[in-house]
Amino acid sequence: MDYGPLVEMRKQRFAEVELAISDPDLFSDQKKATETMREHGRLKSLIEMWDKLESSKQNLAENKELIKEEDPEIVEMAQEEIPELEAAIEKLSQDVQYALLPRDPTEDRDALVEIRAGAGGDEASLFVGEVMKMYERYVDSRGWKLQHLESSPSDVGGFKEVTLKVTGEEVFRFLKYESGVHRVQRVPATETQGRIHTSTITVAVLPEAEEVDIEIKKEDLHIQATRSGGSGGQHVNTTDSCVQITHLPTGLQVKCQDGRSQTQNRELGLQIMRAKLYEAKVREENEKYSAKRKSLIGSGDRSEKIRTYNFPQSRVTDHRINFTSHNMDGILNGDLNEFTDNLQAAEMEQRLAEAGMV
Repeated sequence: MDYGPLVEMRKQRFAEVELAISDPDLFSDQKKATETMREHGRLKSLIEMWDKLESSKQNLAENKELIKEEDPEIVEMAQEEIPELEAAIEKLSQDVQYALLPRDPTEDRDALVEIRAGAGGDEASLFVGEVMKMYERYVDSRGWKLQHLESSPSDVGGFKEVTLKVTGEEVFRFLKYESGVHRVQRVPATETQGRIHTSTITVAVLPEAEEVDIEIKKEDLHIQATRSGGSGGQHVNTTDSCVQITHLPTGLQVKCQDGRSQTQNRELGLQIMRAKLYEAKVREENEKYSAKRKSLIGSGDRSEKIRTYNFPQSRVTDHRINFTSHNMDGILNGDLNEFTDNLQAAEMEQRLAEAGMV
């Protein structure tokens, strides 16, 4: 398929956006300015990729002509460059395809990550702590920032649940694949017979919602301050600053205790509540729009098993795309890229097919 006409349309839009950015009045509306700058960055990136793709195609055509020459040195140099150019063209073609797809507005957003112990008791709570550290290292590797919003430590040094906020560039685009049930298979330290136990934890990744997405009325909220629970630790304070917020129409509850003050916990709690309500709204709309569609990233439902970490075999399997890695240590140290890359490639193939672009 020739994407030239689509790229040309994006170039025209890029000129319009550049003109909008030159207007100083744009920045009087911070939300509009942020969206415009993000669109500018995406369009600029697409145009640069397209120019590189066209240049690589031209270089490949020239090299294929050069291998017809009689000079053996020229032929050898041309032949050496051809595989590199072909690989670059394939990668750039995929990147251009993805950039031309209709944009999911949540992909640019920051994210809230909830991790909760499921089946398995103490072993599950310990794995919550390990997965939390895995995400901390992954966030650090991408240059994002992570903030602990709420946590409930367990008696054995793990966590019953943890809520994190991740901020940075295209956070939700990369983290959204983590939603679902993560299963761990290993021999617990307390197991005397050497038997492998299976435990589960659940992860929910929510795009941060803005006030324009969800309007929360004051009369719909019940907010109360309580003493922070748990056994303490680096993410838990012991003052009366813990805030619990209940959304009366839905019954949703949020507790936030890791902020430095009651005011901060209240604001953080409202962020979490807004994200939860936004998630419910988006999920309802998606069910109406695509009831028959099997999405690669699933519904984010906590009952959907997405990944198994098998420690005895040093094997991690993502069940959505049937992809297995034996880099257990690297993955737990935050190297999630092989999973993310394969999941993104599979999702792109699915979306391209739905958009009729293959």
